[in-house]
Amino acid sequence: MRLAAYQPDIPQNTGALIRLCASFSVPLDLIEPFGFLWDEKKIRVSAMDYFDLVTITRHSSWQTFETCFKTQRIILLSTKASVHYTEFEFQPDDILLLGRESAGVPDEIHMRLPHRVKIPLNPAARSINMAMAGGIVLAEALRQTSGFPS
Repeated sequence: MRLAAYQPDIPQNTGALIRLCASFSVPLDLIEPFGFLWDEKKIRVSAMDYFDLVTITRHSSWQTFETCFKTQRIILLSTKASVHYTEFEFQPDDILLLGRESAGVPDEIHMRLPHRVKIPLNPAARSINMAMAGGIVLAEALRQTSGFPS
């Protein structure tokens, strides 16, 4: 299981994803360009003392990310999906993909990914924080695949 973030906009969310992935022993893939300047010192502050507990891979573009994972399923977390994450059957080598906080993923990527899940929300709510969404779906995926760290 891996967690990936497509062009994250907010460094604090990136720090939260680092803490999440470190806590669950899940690698984190970050797809550039970011909506902020990567300053490892500042990211380390946001990630607290979890930074060195996680494997972080930065990909210079969507194409380089996709090339690295040709044989793995990429599961997009999207408010536009029709399948609830609790109804989806996760596999141990899935990659859970989070979109940008401001815009999700481009339509061309959304349409190319056949596996999309959503978190059911109050219809009056637009979405939830991307790091929180990642945590919710990652926990379910790990539960289904018995992937929690021991």
